[in-house]
Amino acid sequence: MGAPMPPHTILVVEDEKPIRDMLAFGLKRAGFGVIETATCNEALERLEENRPDLVLVDWMLPDCSGLELTESLRRNPAYSDIPIIMVTARATEDDKVRGLGTGADDYITKPFSQRELQARIRAVLRRTPAAIPDEVIEIAGLALDAASHRVTAGDEELSLGPTEFRLLKFFMMHTERVYSRSQLIDAVWGNNVYIEERTVDVHIRRLRKALAGGGHDRFLATVRGSGYRFSASESS
Repeated sequence: MGAPMPPHTILVVEDEKPIRDMLAFGLKRAGFGVIETATCNEALERLEENRPDLVLVDWMLPDCSGLELTESLRRNPAYSDIPIIMVTARATEDDKVRGLGTGADDYITKPFSQRELQARIRAVLRRTPAAIPDEVIEIAGLALDAASHRVTAGDEELSLGPTEFRLLKFFMMHTERVYSRSQLIDAVWGNNVYIEERTVDVHIRRLRKALAGGGHDRFLATVRGSGYRFSASESS
C-alpha cells in the first residue's frame, strides 16, 4: 500500500480565542491540519510560511475585515486560487451578497454545527481544482516538484517567480492543448482576479527566459491568434 495522503490544511482566521479553539478542535478531530491566526497580518505571515488548502475567515477582525482579507488574497496571484469560506454572525442577505461578492467560495453564519462546517469545507474542496500530487512531474528532463516548489532542468535548479511556477505547473499538467490568454488567466490567476491579457504575455516571456538555460523554452509555443501550447515535441 502507498503512503496515506496528507490531511487538508485549514487556515483559521478568528480573533475570538474560544471560537478559534472550538473550530480548531473540531477540525483536528475530523482529520484536518489546522493553522490558527487571530489577525489579518498574522494570516498573511502564515500564508508565506505554509500554504493552506482552504481559509476560514471571520468577518470582524481587529486589524482589517474578513472582506478586505478575502479581496487581498483574490488580488494576489500566489493565493488567488485558495478557497475561502467566510464565517460570521452577519446573517442578512445583503451581508451574504457582500461576502460572496468579494470572492469567498461559501458563507456560513454563526451559530453553526461542526458537522455543517465540515460538510461545507469538504464540498468546497471537492469543487476546487485538485492540486498536483507531491511527486515530481517530469517531461523530457524538465522536472517540477510541487512539494518543494522547485524546478530543475537536468542537474540545474531554475529560478522561477511564483506566477511563472504556477504557469509552468499548469502547462505541465495540460500538455499538447492550446490555451487562450483568458483561459490561462482563469486557470492560473483565478476567475475572481481581473488582469489585462497582455500581462499573460509578460509572464510567458519570463517563463521562457527561465527555461532557456536548459533549452526547454522551445516547449512553450505561441499559436498565432489562439494562445499558447506546451509540448515536448515542439522544436525551436
